[in-house]
Amino acid sequence: MASKRNTSLLIAAIVALLFGALTILSGGRALFGGVEARAAIGDAVPFVLWFNFVAGFAYVLAGIGLFLQRRPAVWFSIAILAGTVVVLIALGVHILQGGAYEMRTLGAMILRALVWAVISAVALRHLGQGRRTAI
Repeated sequence: MASKRNTSLLIAAIVALLFGALTILSGGRALFGGVEARAAIGDAVPFVLWFNFVAGFAYVLAGIGLFLQRRPAVWFSIAILAGTVVVLIALGVHILQGGAYEMRTLGAMILRALVWAVISAVALRHLGQGRRTAI
């Protein structure tokens, strides 16, 4: 029996894949680029930068799982959201302790958390327990 692809799940998968690719590219440039690339990031917070770079690969894997309509992609998406929230909280602590940071970093982490909250909700709705998907 052919599976009917859900539009919102497909959009979530595409967003995860694109978000992941862009995160890998920008994080890689910031971490491994030349002096100019490092200067352009300003007061980047190293643990946030490394988390985002590594998370970019997880975004791609989650996007593939969502595209293939695999149930583990639900829990993978939730794990990405949880990790992002933990790093966002750690960033907040860093800021409250007077650590240097860029306002765009805080904004980007909030955006990441919101994006993964939506992706996780879509994944849970369409692939969560009790839903049947094609294998």
